[in-house]
Amino acid sequence: MSIQSTAEKAELLRSLHVPGDPLIVTNVWDSITARIVAGTPGVKALATASHSISEAHGVEDGEGLDIDEALAAAQLIVRSVDLPVSVDFEKAYAQDAAGTRDNVLRLIEAGAAGLNLEDSRGRDKADLYDLDTQVSKVAAARAAGDRAGVPLVINARVDALAGDPEAWDDAILRANAYLDAGADVAFVLGLKTEQQVADAVEQIHGRVSVISGPGSVPLARLAELGVSRVSFGPGTMGITLAHLRAAAETLTARGEYPGELGFAF
Repeated sequence: MSIQSTAEKAELLRSLHVPGDPLIVTNVWDSITARIVAGTPGVKALATASHSISEAHGVEDGEGLDIDEALAAAQLIVRSVDLPVSVDFEKAYAQDAAGTRDNVLRLIEAGAAGLNLEDSRGRDKADLYDLDTQVSKVAAARAAGDRAGVPLVINARVDALAGDPEAWDDAILRANAYLDAGADVAFVLGLKTEQQVADAVEQIHGRVSVISGPGSVPLARLAELGVSRVSFGPGTMGITLAHLRAAAETLTARGEYPGELGFAF
């Protein structure tokens, strides 16, 4: 099988976002997690989690890495697998459209087939970029893909509800504005109930992605409601760390060897 170009991977990634048959991405953060997930039957694409990558580098999430470090981490993961990789690119490590365009071009050069672009200015999700600024950043990311000849899949994150559960109208306004500016998917944080998911799918004029975890709407139901993509953010690192801590506790107590200790990779 021939190795796909970045453009071909982006086309494949876009095709996997199907309302009612959502792309499930088990988020990764380094070469080995990427290779393990990519080698799992049924997995068709990968997505990184910036929080997990930051923790693995000993810095806080929220662009604790600089742009060069973030690109190096992305490139390591991209080079480790043949599948399309969507990179959690935080705020594009830029405050304006010009910087966003330049950095997204570098991300494409690193081999990314897609990216998350968030609209909160910092760690406080109630502190959002004004709508015009964020729309210009989304448009700049799209322009970067066009310039590179790569149909980059832009998963535009909408943090309004996560910052303020009463900000429904602003969340819908932002989601539609980002889609109009060139985003492929509106990534809406803060959808906690089936009714909220159903309303978002109905009111947003394009594909919708969500983040899930314990207590979220079940995956099968998210599919029935018409969601196009589901991710888990740093929750997948939490799974790994919980198993590691449990194993360390058992081994330290001179208990039985955990069966996973023999896992071959």
